[in-house]
Amino acid sequence: MGIIGKIGKNMNKKLENIFKNAENVDLILLSNTGNEDPNFLYITEFESGLFENNILLVKKDRIKLLTNSLEYETALEQKNRSMDVLNINNSNEMSNILKKEIEDKIIGLNMEFLPSRSLGIIKKFKPRKIVDISGAFAKARAIKDEDELKKMRIANDITKKAFKEIPKYFKEGITEKEIAARFNYLMAYNGSDKEAFDTIVSFEKNSALPHHFPDNTRLAKNSTVLIDAGAKYKNYCADLTRTFFFKPDKISIKYKKMSEIYETVHKAQQIGLEKAVENEDGKNVHAAVAEFINTVHGGKYKGRFIHSLGHSIGIETHDPGASFSQQNVKLKKNMVISDEPGIYIVGFGGVRIEDDVLIGKRRSVFL
Repeated sequence: MGIIGKIGKNMNKKLENIFKNAENVDLILLSNTGNEDPNFLYITEFESGLFENNILLVKKDRIKLLTNSLEYETALEQKNRSMDVLNINNSNEMSNILKKEIEDKIIGLNMEFLPSRSLGIIKKFKPRKIVDISGAFAKARAIKDEDELKKMRIANDITKKAFKEIPKYFKEGITEKEIAARFNYLMAYNGSDKEAFDTIVSFEKNSALPHHFPDNTRLAKNSTVLIDAGAKYKNYCADLTRTFFFKPDKISIKYKKMSEIYETVHKAQQIGLEKAVENEDGKNVHAAVAEFINTVHGGKYKGRFIHSLGHSIGIETHDPGASFSQQNVKLKKNMVISDEPGIYIVGFGGVRIEDDVLIGKRRSVFL
């Protein structure tokens, strides 16, 4: 039976892409700690369970999970036909298996995640060579298959539904914390498994702080409401931002100024969408958007766009990959990136608009 017959088309493609960039390793070993290596989720596609201190042994045509009684049944319920699940509850059995699998082999490890203590244990089993395969996973995860895109579209749809419904809960005196809690509820109600990250809610002056954590600031008339949030669905994330105006005083100087900022950010986002296509460099996309913001309206917003335009999105909100503003990132078809320009004026307020973009050959689209 061929590899595709054993493990299915999608998983076969994932493993093929990883091993293609992994320097001829014999085996990839992923080791969870109290935290879960995102690459563990990428390979197993498990949607429940903690799998603390579990080990995943990955070969080109087979996967072996070394687990324990706490997770054994959970793993059996979710495993695909490419996976063997072993229930191991004593250190001697674990050591014997690892010695057999590792000794004199070229072993690939995710060095960006693996603690030094775990690395020391692996070295005791005398691998011939240890190779850092974090880059191989980053390249594989950057290009989404149809199953991944389907999950990401659902995560986006859930988040957009919450954005559509949240203004109904805006009222004078409500706090940022209360709106964040309500937004999280709306995502869960619409099908989210959990939040992709801690929901950001910023009123008024706080909207000028891109990573403001919701506090007890209360909503007042003629205020900006910035919400940055994302649903997670079957391990895959959305990352969207919207900026609202609550009971605006449309003849006030503040509203007119903020409206101009909003329109500028909206146009900047469209420039980003048009520029972000296959074979373009992410750094050039960022530069085009930054140039627009820095020069429009006589340059009054120069220096007010203070973060990268985009990043990769997938199993993690910030999937592996460089910041567009700092390093060269060649865009490829079926990458999913953020397009999130912003203008921030400390002491006054800010606007950010963010959508997730599916990269196409000639035209990219919002998910």
